[in-house]
Amino acid sequence: MFEEFVLTASTADLTGEPRAREDADAVEFRMDLASDPLDQLAGYDGELPLLVTNRASWEGGEAEGLGRYDALSDAIGTDAVAAVDVELAALRGTRPDPAEASHATALRDAAREAGVDVVASVHDFESTPEPAALVDLLADAASEGDVGKLATTATAPADALAMIEATHEATAAGHRVATMCMGEPGRHTRAVTPVYGSKIGYAPVDPANATAPGQYPLATLRELVDGLREGGADE
Repeated sequence: MFEEFVLTASTADLTGEPRAREDADAVEFRMDLASDPLDQLAGYDGELPLLVTNRASWEGGEAEGLGRYDALSDAIGTDAVAAVDVELAALRGTRPDPAEASHATALRDAAREAGVDVVASVHDFESTPEPAALVDLLADAASEGDVGKLATTATAPADALAMIEATHEATAAGHRVATMCMGEPGRHTRAVTPVYGSKIGYAPVDPANATAPGQYPLATLRELVDGLREGGADE
């Protein structure tokens, strides 16, 4: 699914999928924010493939406990689901409970058996490390999933530059990554990192329901990414 850049429209309500079709390549379904997520999946008849996310509370979401893996396991059995997000910390058992690793790795194995791509994700809501540390994180995440996703918080323009540099280096090293900075100083990275190899972008179907700080409206991010990538291809 992620051979080329994929712009996902993030939502907790799959009935909004028709509004995303013009600009999005896929839908990120935030199960942790949704009402009756499995019922929504069962009734989904949209055109766009789904990336399902059931974000843990310890990584900025609203899902609690190990039951979130049961829901994701059910989700990957749905025909429309093409990818699943699993936190790198869960896959490696580093937080919050080492026992979580068995559930996370079992989900990853089941996803791969079902032909569903795995996005191994890392979120830093406080800072952006130095470029070398970012590259290491991306390599770790990419080794655990089909795509390594890294979202950090930018507090200054230098943080955005660090993420762009890390994206370029990780991609040059052969890793498939998705990168962005949260927060206003790094907002532009959501449009710029795809030029350097980032494979996934995120934007809300409804701007009022943004799922992370600094997200662009869907149509805006589509225009920015396409314009920048086309400009780079012409040079």
